Amino acid sequence: MASNPPAPEAPFKPSDTFAYGAPGADEGPFEEWNPTAESVRPVRGRHRVAKQRGGGLARSSTVLGVGVIAAVGAGGMASAQTGKPPVSISMPDLPNVGSLISDEETPKGSSTPLSDIGRMAAADTGTEEGAGAGEALRARIMAQVEQQQGQAQSKAQAAALAAAEKEAAEAAAKAEKEAKEKAEAAKKKAEEEAAKKAEAERLAELAKQYALPTSSYTITSTFGQAGAYWSSGYHTGLDFAAPTGTLIKAVHTGTITSAGWDGSYGYKTVLTLDDGTEVWYAHQSSINVSVGQKVNTGDVIGRVGATGNVTGAHLHLEVHPAGTSGGVDPAAWLAGKGLSV
Repeated sequence: MASNPPAPEAPFKPSDTFAYGAPGADEGPFEEWNPTAESVRPVRGRHRVAKQRGGGLARSSTVLGVGVIAAVGAGGMASAQTGKPPVSISMPDLPNVGSLISDEETPKGSSTPLSDIGRMAAADTGTEEGAGAGEALRARIMAQVEQQQGQAQSKAQAAALAAAEKEAAEAAAKAEKEAKEKAEAAKKKAEEEAAKKAEAERLAELAKQYALPTSSYTITSTFGQAGAYWSSGYHTGLDFAAPTGTLIKAVHTGTITSAGWDGSYGYKTVLTLDDGTEVWYAHQSSINVSVGQKVNTGDVIGRVGATGNVTGAHLHLEVHPAGTSGGVDPAAWLAGKGLSV
């Protein structure tokens, strides 16, 4: 009788149980492995490891650049999503991330302006949302710059306009002042001319009422002239030198209040006018009127002589206004009546 062949042995299966200190089924013993440049195949493509320069500087710069790009992109996306007004920032343009990672395929020293970081972030991520956020951030920054420039221009224009208005106001005020001064000067001149004209007319009328005491004369001594010839030390009247016998006339209408001899004055006549003014005629050669007689302007009251204290034939004329103790300058008094000696 045939015998059955023996059943095959079951393959060895390690037990789930293990003793403390004993190696497991998937453990050692292992051989130590030290990788070398020949045993490790370099990674090709975009994700290869960059060569380090100066320790960890390149790696930290790369991280910094990527962080800046992420921060700017995130800020733009947040502004676009939340709708809050942008915050004005001012940052210098940072170098491109590619310049921080140096290898054979990336040019050295390349840089990208801050205004293009949004586009770069969008290009790297490949999303339209990132591109829109970066572009919106850039547009808002440029809008703020344009707004500030517009405000500066508006302020400059306002200042220029204010200066022009001030200058125009000053010019107008100056012109108005000059016009006013000219008008006042013209008015004053017209008033002066009118006053002169009125005075001339008045004196012309007075001249008709007054007359010079004599004619064909020469003024030899004036009022107030100092000298030893006069007892008072100065001349008290006005001397009209003229030939003996020259007619003497009444200067104005009045009354004869004195006529006769008066010491050093010689023969003297006093004519009292209606206002009380006394006119003295001295050194006459003869007297043609008497006390109390009324005379009119131009009437003959005597003749020129050399009587009294004299050095030659002449008429000594004195004027004594009413209420005064002394005489006044006969020349000035006659000028006030429209007469010039």
